Amino acid sequence: MKKITIFAVIGLLLSSCATDSGVVQTGNDTFIITKQAATGFSGMGDLKAEVLKEAYAQCSKTGRTVKVIDSQESKPPYIFGNFPRIELTFSCEPEN
Repeated sequence: MKKITIFAVIGLLLSSCATDSGVVQTGNDTFIITKQAATGFSGMGDLKAEVLKEAYAQCSKTGRTVKVIDSQESKPPYIFGNFPRIELTFSCEPEN
């Protein structure tokens, strides 16, 4: 029983460290999304995919498409609090 409690507490602490800003408007049709994993074990690929899905969902609300303005990623090694993190700045542009 003690081991289960310890693992539950560790799991709770690790899950509470993940961050997700959601879509934040920074200007006229310009947005930023920031995501950070809770541990260094999840890869950067999943975070990139999640951020791009959110960006496309935001732009599709107005029938527009995503134009990536800037993307910044944390660099390995993913230890000591340097967990996978991505910040995506994008705008919603009219489709051609």
